[in-house]
Amino acid sequence: MEVRFAVLGPVQVTAGGRELTGLAPRHRAVLAYLLLHAGAVLSPDQLIDAVWGLTPPDTARAQVQAAITAIRRVLREAEADTLLATRAGGYVIEPAWLDAQEFAAQVSDVPADAEPAAAAARVREALALWRGQPLADVHADYVESARSRLDQRRLSAIERLAELELALGRHEELIDELSAHVAAYPLREKLAGHLMLALHRAGRQADALAVARSLRESLAEQQGLDPGRAFTALEQGILRDDPELQHRREQAEPAREPGRRANFLPYDIPDFAGRTGEIERIATHRPDVPILAIDGMAGIGKTTLVIHAAHRLAEHYPDGQLFVDLQAHTAGHEPVEPAAALETLLRQLGVPAERVPATLAERAALWRAELADRRAVVVLDNVADTAHVLPLLPGAAGSLVLVTSRRRLIDLDGAHALSMDVLPAKDGVGLFTSIVGERATAGPSAVLDVLQLCGFLPLAVRIAAARLRHRPRWTVEYLAGRLRDERRRLAELSTPDRGVAAAFALSYVHLDAPHQRMFRLLGVHPGRDVDAYAAAALAGVTVDEAETLLEDLLDAHVLAQHEPGRYTFHDLLREHARATAAAEEDDAARHDALTRLLDHYRHTAATAVGLLYPFGKLRRPAVPEPDSEPVPLRDQAAALAWLDAERADLVAAGGCAADGDWPAHAAHLATLLHPYFDDHAHHADAITLHGKALAAARRGGDRAAEALALLDLAWVHWRQGRFAEAYETCRPALELCRESGDRLGQSRAHNTLGNVCLRQRDYEQADHHLTRALELSRELGNPVGEAHSLSSLGISHERQGRHDEALDHQLRALELHRRVGSRNGEARVLDLIGQVYRRQGRPEQAGEQHRQALELARELGDRLEEARAHEGLAHACRDGGAVDEARDHAKRALERYTELGVPDAAGVESLLAELG
Repeated sequence: MEVRFAVLGPVQVTAGGRELTGLAPRHRAVLAYLLLHAGAVLSPDQLIDAVWGLTPPDTARAQVQAAITAIRRVLREAEADTLLATRAGGYVIEPAWLDAQEFAAQVSDVPADAEPAAAAARVREALALWRGQPLADVHADYVESARSRLDQRRLSAIERLAELELALGRHEELIDELSAHVAAYPLREKLAGHLMLALHRAGRQADALAVARSLRESLAEQQGLDPGRAFTALEQGILRDDPELQHRREQAEPAREPGRRANFLPYDIPDFAGRTGEIERIATHRPDVPILAIDGMAGIGKTTLVIHAAHRLAEHYPDGQLFVDLQAHTAGHEPVEPAAALETLLRQLGVPAERVPATLAERAALWRAELADRRAVVVLDNVADTAHVLPLLPGAAGSLVLVTSRRRLIDLDGAHALSMDVLPAKDGVGLFTSIVGERATAGPSAVLDVLQLCGFLPLAVRIAAARLRHRPRWTVEYLAGRLRDERRRLAELSTPDRGVAAAFALSYVHLDAPHQRMFRLLGVHPGRDVDAYAAAALAGVTVDEAETLLEDLLDAHVLAQHEPGRYTFHDLLREHARATAAAEEDDAARHDALTRLLDHYRHTAATAVGLLYPFGKLRRPAVPEPDSEPVPLRDQAAALAWLDAERADLVAAGGCAADGDWPAHAAHLATLLHPYFDDHAHHADAITLHGKALAAARRGGDRAAEALALLDLAWVHWRQGRFAEAYETCRPALELCRESGDRLGQSRAHNTLGNVCLRQRDYEQADHHLTRALELSRELGNPVGEAHSLSSLGISHERQGRHDEALDHQLRALELHRRVGSRNGEARVLDLIGQVYRRQGRPEQAGEQHRQALELARELGDRLEEARAHEGLAHACRDGGAVDEARDHAKRALERYTELGVPDAAGVESLLAELG
């Protein structure tokens, strides 16, 4: 039975005409990404990055594994589970039929010289495969860019179909169809042009010109642009009722006389791999915009791409293929002056030396005149900036100029830009394998390791593959092992003629002093990305100055940006920045920079946590004001957004502080972030940071900091269901707090020990510890601690059948939480009150409490409490006889528990089994 996959609409799997169901939204997200990369082995890390981007949950790996299991289960219904295979490096799916592949094949199989009627039928058949918006029911980080690429292919096919139908004289039939497309894509010039031509041929000149006006207004309003020359020429032709625009059968063009054409393009390497999207973009570039500026970081493959593309486009530009290297980033060379470059280009066109003028202005004028009536592709490689290339641009639109630069040429008016990124995994594997040969196929997982260590940077991949090819005794695994040594990695990725570090060094040399300093100090940063406030603290400059420097480094492709306002390095550039900082910044300067950064993170974390948990001030350490500009956190939403964005950097900063000369910063960051980590189930981060703080406290003999770290670790262990470990961690913390007279710490320790005993069903000990915690909280005037202890005592009493006492404790806890404004605590206690009502046989009252808890949890974004509320509602609905509603809540609870990776799902699974 053939299994068919579809992504051109909602993601579907069908077998024998029947849709196979059973995939949850996250499962469909993983399946769709595998299908979009059919035939490529994708590692779990790649799938995690694709689905969640830069902020995966702690349970991401488990969710990917669950998705793979679910996909296999669905395919097993059609006896086709072998379509999804596990390889050493990850997972690969090889569908026998996929609508996106079928669409691409049908469109690309139409020859350029095919008979129009047959070609139109073929393209229309391909377009019939679309069932709506691609990936319509998938929500993941990769979806927006993937959907955009698929939509562009569909629009290109629609435009081609319109051309074919117009050539067949079917303008009347096209009008309604094209009107709908133009309404959906009001900035698409080619679509609007086709509709205008169809209307004009149908005798509706006024309507055709109205379409033109609408496009002009939309372009001016949304992009500040005018239409291109081809569109303007069509508009003018309609205005004067040009007879050439009426339909006529195209006559075959007379064959061009064979002649010699100038081809000065460098060698096109035979092992070029991938870059299909970029090649397609260049090949389909609008003819009325003659300049395409390709930018990207050093080693990204700009020159290789444009040379390959120019060779492929040669037949479309019969008057020559010209090339000049302007050497803006070439070791040992000064950039080529525009006048010298023009002399080279004019000579390539066949202009005799004696006709080449002396001045730059005269050469530029002659160049424009010579190119005016020609169709040539011109490659201007390795440009420094806009001023460097301006004199070399043609005056007419017949030729195509491909410009490459390490800088974004944002002020190159009239040009379209193409920014290159690192290689996708599939293209990287293809490039590496094309160079290495059979040894690459023997170790696919090791190949992916090498590619990841090279950061999927083409130059690095080429050098690594070349080293392996010329060392027959090496294996791919051995090469990967050598590259894992960060101190030697850049040295490994070099040859006598070229190297990654050398390419990066040239980019660095072309920066001015303030930008070089920012680049170096960013290499000192312990995390993965940075915002302008952190960069300002690191460099000791204002936020405005930092943002300007960061944006300039972004334009120079020294930094990258995956989301607005956050800047990061390519992995290899980060290593180069660290090495440069070590070589050019002394120890004191690096220490001062890190101190400013840690002061910034500590103070901003204290501000954010203070906004989110104003009732927890007894636990928060006093934090001094930093010298840097504070982040303007105006409310709880801003505070939470900052913590979410900076979470990985905060953990890295805490680790850096603990391992270095800042133990107080490590202790403060760990203590400050504990409630945030706890509320949002970031348990892995909490274990890392509290463990680092504990090690630093013990090294420094700081017993107070040691006690706090142990208390926080014990609570995380309890959250994760490791009760014995929680108990063993908390006991020494209690002793340390008794030694120092820290009654707040004693209260916390007793509360944790009481909760551990609760889970172990030792209710006598639980009541002992929780009662002592309650007494200490009351003595200290700590209503939040009092509320927590009351609530836990209520749980203990409820489990012992003392329901009236349990309800009384929970109601008093609820009052305290509401009084101090602890909304997370309020949501938790509402859910616990619902549990007591269920035990009392009052399902309606229980359901009301659980619903209130669910609404509050959703408002707060507390996914753990949301899961608990769903579980409580499932039980309440079951007890009230609403089985279908109970099943729905139980499923939602299980989904949330699985996402969070918390050990509270067994009861829900049992309930689901009971509900059937």
